[in-house]
Amino acid sequence: MDFEMTYTPEQEAFREEVRAWLADNVPSDLGAETTTDAEAHEQYLRRRELGRRLGERGWLYPSAPTEYGGGGMEIGAVLVLEEEMRRLSLGLPPYYDSGGMLGGATVLVWGSDEQKQRFLPPIYKGEVRTWQLLTEPEAGSDLASAKLAARRDGDEFVLNGQKIFVGSAHGADRFWMITCTDPKAPRHENLSWFMVDAHLAGITIQPLPVLADVAEGHKNTVFFDDVRVPADCLVGGENNGWTVANTHLEMEHGAIGSIRRDSIFDKLLDYCRTHLLDGIPMIRHPDVQDRLADIYTRLEIMRLLTTRNFWRSYTKNKEGYNGPQVTYLRKVTGLWLTQAVLELIGPAALTSDSEYGALAGAAERQQRSGIVDLMPGSTIDVQRVVISRALGVGKRPRPEER
Repeated sequence: MDFEMTYTPEQEAFREEVRAWLADNVPSDLGAETTTDAEAHEQYLRRRELGRRLGERGWLYPSAPTEYGGGGMEIGAVLVLEEEMRRLSLGLPPYYDSGGMLGGATVLVWGSDEQKQRFLPPIYKGEVRTWQLLTEPEAGSDLASAKLAARRDGDEFVLNGQKIFVGSAHGADRFWMITCTDPKAPRHENLSWFMVDAHLAGITIQPLPVLADVAEGHKNTVFFDDVRVPADCLVGGENNGWTVANTHLEMEHGAIGSIRRDSIFDKLLDYCRTHLLDGIPMIRHPDVQDRLADIYTRLEIMRLLTTRNFWRSYTKNKEGYNGPQVTYLRKVTGLWLTQAVLELIGPAALTSDSEYGALAGAAERQQRSGIVDLMPGSTIDVQRVVISRALGVGKRPRPEER
């Protein structure tokens, strides 16, 4: 059975347009790995500039409504753009913008007309970059436990507390964040979401190095010390944050990810073709062939399921447990892949050293990210709970049903 996606002549013509534009506007090294902080910062600035150029054409957020600066494109064109960017080792957006991707989609549902006009065009045109601030020292996968205080004071809210494992390097323009607006209210009835200017007085960002190969180098801890936020930055209503969070989490648990094959397989294939084992190329050993087949199959399953979810989300089909299902599978597959890669190429997978490391450091990065990625976007245990509830497994009857 052929699982390859097919495209109409019009979509293929659009691909040629996209490919030609990218050839003229994207430097050949923009998707390359950087080795110094200075190189990383320069690359970040160039990616932001590319984002603005894409935004001018409606290509930065191609499926977003045109009235707010998106492309309003049909799913085939969106997939073409995603594929052509991935071909250059870039994504859409070409920089870390988690708050724009998830916060923007949530504002579309819960924001007022004025908030949509104020918050969305700068995101979709690449004028701002937004981090999402969810995790706290005592609130990670259990989002309802958020305690960062947002106390109303007239036409403002005063924020105090901290968020951890936030963002990436090089700063942000906005924060999309969940807070506790009524500490005395029952759980799930005390939360609110804000879109916050990241440059307000009282905000401190402290780098937080982590094991994972996160976008642009590290995560951060963000401290809020009497930060005054205008009340019109509250999205979705005061103390209605858990209901709003369901939209946010539906996006995050919907397995947002690459619809192209993971590039690590092509790198592994090239490695096995060019490196010898017992005097002959690794690729000629039956056990190596079997292992490569296993890796390809697992990664292809992930790509196909992610593509299906992309289509279901775009066509507004009910997600049910499909998003958590793919997120769970992606996490456990990443962990499985660390062992598979290590067994395939040996200790060279454990170092990024230019002399001894494999896949130009990609193998070592995968070893780290495969472990740490079990946590972000909720743990695999939370995904199991979401899936089981959607399937009705272990669901307790409501009092009126007993």
